[in-house]
Amino acid sequence: MVSPEAKEPNSGLKNRPFPVQAVKFRLLSLRDLLISAGPFIVLAAVLLALAYWWLDPQPPRRIRLATGPEQSAYARFGQRYADLLAQDGIRVELVASEGSQANLQLLREGRAELGFVQGGTDLLSRREASAEDLALISLGSLFVEPVWVFYRVGALERARVAGASAPAPAAKAAQAVAATAMAATNTATTSLTSLKELAGLRVNIGTPGSGVPSLMRRLWEINRVEIAGLRLSHEEQTPATVSFLNGEIDALVFVSSPEAPMVQMLLQTPDVGLMDFPQAEAYARRLPFVTAVTLPRGVVDLAADLPPRNVRLIASTTSLLAREELHPALAQLFAQAAQKLHGGAGWFNRAREFPTVEHAEYPIAKDAERTYKSGAPLLQRYLPFWLANLVERMWLALGLIVAVLLPLSRIVPPLYELRVRSRVFRWYGKLREIEARVAQGTAAPGEIQAELDQLERQVQGVNVPLSYADEVYALRNYVRMIRERLAA
Repeated sequence: MVSPEAKEPNSGLKNRPFPVQAVKFRLLSLRDLLISAGPFIVLAAVLLALAYWWLDPQPPRRIRLATGPEQSAYARFGQRYADLLAQDGIRVELVASEGSQANLQLLREGRAELGFVQGGTDLLSRREASAEDLALISLGSLFVEPVWVFYRVGALERARVAGASAPAPAAKAAQAVAATAMAATNTATTSLTSLKELAGLRVNIGTPGSGVPSLMRRLWEINRVEIAGLRLSHEEQTPATVSFLNGEIDALVFVSSPEAPMVQMLLQTPDVGLMDFPQAEAYARRLPFVTAVTLPRGVVDLAADLPPRNVRLIASTTSLLAREELHPALAQLFAQAAQKLHGGAGWFNRAREFPTVEHAEYPIAKDAERTYKSGAPLLQRYLPFWLANLVERMWLALGLIVAVLLPLSRIVPPLYELRVRSRVFRWYGKLREIEARVAQGTAAPGEIQAELDQLERQVQGVNVPLSYADEVYALRNYVRMIRERLAA
């Protein structure tokens, strides 16, 4: 009869016990390798930890953005930034404020890391500011904010009539004649074209924290208008608009983007006019933070032809400012969000004109400038933000660490070999001593035999990787040779 093992050649192998000894040798070899490479691994870990600490590749998960009053364009843009950065795990806390001037103060005091600031906001106060207060950077110019001067047509007509009929002093006769002639010329169109005509109206220029009062004072200053003689108020946008519509205020001054709800509403309100700036180019030449823009005819409502003609305006450029210690990854993320939010065509710009590094009053963040020129990094297009950012900011450090550790890694194999062979070679010293005593005949044969038996038992307990097993067999042969010599 044929045995089952003969029918199935591999059946005997299946019934054999698991090679425990082989696994033991493999684990022993792995342990020796890890111990030999221990200093190398520790050094690599220390260098990686130092590089991570120095580069700080992962940004904070929470950031504060100073916006503006509720229902303002700043507040709306702030919410859109928060929604975009939430997709990458960054929580943006919106800090409401009175406006641009307040945002600048929040940045200087460290109560916000980023904020929207109009151009020229701190032009007058920059000389008094300390160097620490000016440690700010710009993430680029986002959009232009025109100076919107809305007025009630009826109030303007009454002011012109009163100004034309009021007697003027003899010393100012020439100025009165000029004012009367200008009023007579403009009465036909009922259009406000000069900031000087606001002298007879009740004008709201916003809260001091908005930055509009300082801008308007600068504009009146170059127009040689005595600010003390103006009828000014400082209400917030919403209550001021309500007072304006109720006839309690004759004119409103906003510095805001056209997306602001108040601007959109007033542009389409009957009997509300928008001031035209015929000298817009002159303002732009005189003031470095001012740009001349044009509100095209019909851009508000093509069907209703609003506005009925091109309106010349002056505008300041709004920038996204940040504290100098802002994490580079966050600067990169906000720059990418700015491209998505402000890269389209608008009332005063063509597509891809904004955001831009032009019109900057502060140093431009390098990561933001790189983003505007090259777009999002390649890895961020295919990997999650945290992983792409980690690789992008650590690859150079990793390359330097590899360059340093690669020559040092050559000592690992000799250390490993020395550690394994030392288990065997340390018995050769004992064998040489026994061999010398045998050759000299200074020890009794029985004593030598007992020492050899003990040594052989110890050698049998030596475990080395299979690749070094020949060293153990050579040692055993050496013991056998001494036994033969002792017997002879």
